[in-house]
Amino acid sequence: MNEKIGSCINYFMGIMSDVMAQNADYLFMIENATKAPSGHNTQPWLFRIGESEIDIYPNFSRELIAVDPRHRELFISLGCATENLCVAAQQKGYRTEVRVTNDSVIRILIAKDENVQTGTSLFPQIAVRQTNRSVYNGKIIPEDSIFQLKSIAVEPSVNVHFYKNGTLDYARIADMIYAGNRLQMNDKAFKTELAEWMRYNKKHQNKTRDGLSYATFGAPNVPLFIAKFVMSKAVNERIQNKGDREKIASSSHFVLFTTKDDTVEQWIALGRTLERLLLRSTKMNIANAYFNQPNEEAGLARDMAKLLQISNEYPTILIRLGYGKQMPYSLRRDYRLCILPTE
Repeated sequence: MNEKIGSCINYFMGIMSDVMAQNADYLFMIENATKAPSGHNTQPWLFRIGESEIDIYPNFSRELIAVDPRHRELFISLGCATENLCVAAQQKGYRTEVRVTNDSVIRILIAKDENVQTGTSLFPQIAVRQTNRSVYNGKIIPEDSIFQLKSIAVEPSVNVHFYKNGTLDYARIADMIYAGNRLQMNDKAFKTELAEWMRYNKKHQNKTRDGLSYATFGAPNVPLFIAKFVMSKAVNERIQNKGDREKIASSSHFVLFTTKDDTVEQWIALGRTLERLLLRSTKMNIANAYFNQPNEEAGLARDMAKLLQISNEYPTILIRLGYGKQMPYSLRRDYRLCILPTE
């Protein structure tokens, strides 16, 4: 047994040694890439470093089978990580080119370029961006700020739609969220998967450094058995819709991201666009959180697209924007554990 433990330790140390021998700038890029958002904070990415490129692979061992069976949200997360990596590369004076291979690997070509403008305004936001699930203060975002968010670069085949609180379309989207809760909170597989990714107290979150931390929901740090009992009683349609109504009423806008053809390459492109908006909104002290229930239920997604008169688009990511107090941050796993051995 001691020999097996020793062998595992030696193997792990060998991997860490190999990782740390890599280009320090590339490690810096990957570390920032892993600060991207992901469904249930699963962090479903793997990286491989080449001489002049970094490849990002999907880590299907961290898939969400119940809520994301087609891996759409997984690849959107990889797109967010890609954008962070490109922003971090620019910070170090590199230009980047992103390609998606036929086997759905994201290849980022990297080259030093003295003409690249470093010190971008969005780089500092990578470390402080967060998904803020709290109730906001109800203040409406000024039109000039919304205009700034609308001005972000949008990748091809991606559309971004804004809906202001108080409009008919905002109310229609809210109804779709409640309908999504009805479906998901009565789906045993969904609830089981959700429970698997809950991190119920400080000790639990520190052990895994992933998943949905109790702290990000504003819950107290209590013993595990108490937290699990309380959560088992709280995860139901009535309580979820009650909380969501308060959050929706307190928010300023919904932002719906859609794709043209619902393909892997477009999901990745959407993720890059999404992260640009999240970083820009962070710089503007605008909070955000996800309301993806209508997009995750195919029938609701079709109905919502029809109601919003965008039937030729695929509703994919829905967020809310507003102003709220900063919440605790979700933890991240050691980025070095996400780096594959060099070939």
